[in-house]
Amino acid sequence: MILPLAPLTFRLATPADFADVARITTDSYLAAGYFDSAEHPYLRLLADVAKRAEVAQIWVAEQVFEDSAAAEPARRIVGAVTLARAGDEYADIALPGELEMRVLVVDPALQRGGIGKAMVRAIIEHARTLGGVTAVSLTTGDHWVSAHALYRSMGFERAPQRDWTVPNTDPGVEIWLRVYRLEL
Repeated sequence: MILPLAPLTFRLATPADFADVARITTDSYLAAGYFDSAEHPYLRLLADVAKRAEVAQIWVAEQVFEDSAAAEPARRIVGAVTLARAGDEYADIALPGELEMRVLVVDPALQRGGIGKAMVRAIIEHARTLGGVTAVSLTTGDHWVSAHALYRSMGFERAPQRDWTVPNTDPGVEIWLRVYRLEL
């Protein structure tokens, strides 16, 4: 049996974390039904964590677990998020003064346990330490209802005037993205 021992640690990802971040990202998007295959071009792009880390900050949520089969507790990456500021190559919607969070994912085996909410809290606290940052913004898919509920429960407000669409790999299909914002 594996049990969490301690609260989450939220820290910058290191190259040693990239494989876990790629796995959790792919597994999360597939488990949620957002894509049918790990070979989807967008998922392949997200799975290239090293490339993403070249142009944005990737943070991980790490937890210490006790495994009755192991001699010592183990650390495990349980979630990840990409952070960018206005003007960064990986920023889609950040305006000056905003920290944009993208690709917030939690290991599907541990979802619905408060990890995502704890990560968003940590992001908000981190944003408050950054000079010139007065808000946190994010984009989420139109049909990602559980994500909408999480962000609303934490005080994020819709910014519908900033919603946007991106083309899908299917001809003629666009994905509508909702923008949420939290004033700090």
